[in-house]
Amino acid sequence: MLRRTVKERPDWQAIAEANGFIFHHVDGEMYWDERACWQFSLSEVENEIEDPTTELYAMCLQLVDEACGSQQVMEQLAIPEPMWDVIARSWRSGEASLYGRFDFAYDGSGPAKLLEFNADTPTSVYETAFFQWRWLEDMIASGELPAETDQFNRLHEALVERFGQMFTKGSLVHMSGVEAMVEDRATVAYFEDLAGQAGLETRFIDVEQIQINENGQFVDNDGYHIAAIFKLYPWEDIMREDVAESIADSGTLFVEPPWKAILSNKAMLPLLWDRHRGHRNLLPAAFAGTEAAKELEREPHVTKPFFSREGADIELFDGEARHKGPEQGYGEEGAIIQAYAPIARHGENHAVIGSWVVGDDPAGMSVREDASPITRDLARYLPHIIL
Repeated sequence: MLRRTVKERPDWQAIAEANGFIFHHVDGEMYWDERACWQFSLSEVENEIEDPTTELYAMCLQLVDEACGSQQVMEQLAIPEPMWDVIARSWRSGEASLYGRFDFAYDGSGPAKLLEFNADTPTSVYETAFFQWRWLEDMIASGELPAETDQFNRLHEALVERFGQMFTKGSLVHMSGVEAMVEDRATVAYFEDLAGQAGLETRFIDVEQIQINENGQFVDNDGYHIAAIFKLYPWEDIMREDVAESIADSGTLFVEPPWKAILSNKAMLPLLWDRHRGHRNLLPAAFAGTEAAKELEREPHVTKPFFSREGADIELFDGEARHKGPEQGYGEEGAIIQAYAPIARHGENHAVIGSWVVGDDPAGMSVREDASPITRDLARYLPHIIL
């Protein structure tokens, strides 16, 4: 594993915009960064990213099964009581998951360590599935990379296949997100394209425009029943809004399903550790305030709110210095303490590895890089290669 300087494509911004990648810069800061790439060997990817992803996801599903029959676990996860039956029903009825992303600390010198699981609304799908693959094809075509260069990346194809497995061809699936957020709207547009390639009909609706009719059904602006919806909107928010009380009897199938709320929650990390203590891909973790957490706080560690995004309200002690993520008010439900694992570093660049799951299977890899050891919302996206 190494960070490799490469030449930018001279027209990459024009290529991005022609393909709908309009958020390649965010607030004037570079988001997509192809001045370098991260290079891996095939054995590193297969043995240290792909295989652990399969094993960890199976462990996560075991935890979901346990949680759906345990009041204690639901309480530990700070899931509101009215949602317990909704979540358990979605799991027991076999509602399918589309995708998720594990974040790993991995630098090529030891086993990958699970930092968290973005199980509900993971970001950087388009960048991973389409644009970094387009970059690879262009770099090979120009001679900048050898013809045998590869990527761990079948995310696009896997998502199309999964949509086809989840829905009958011709089905209407509403696609929803916050329309005013440029990145979210562009990402949902990409999912509309994926679903279309699977033979589905799609209809976009701003999440704020979804209504409830007199029969308790979710409907769109034209009054059509929303029988199935892909939502780029997190369950931890939905569960705490007034709309939550209508979910059980709405007749709507959600993607992701309610049971993913168990996994898109950093409280699952100490639960996984308790059940698989010493696993090579897990870090010791405990609920803040417990004796086990106090032990972890004596060494380098990270404090994470149950619900936090893009490094917000995370605190990290690496043994020498303390680092803080952006303050955004997360933490009301609780926090966990996780043992510190250094992520890959090259100079002042810190890189976290994303490993994608589609259905039950590993499907691709992404790399986000930040000047801070806490990966924040403006962390840059760098492509990767296998060589």
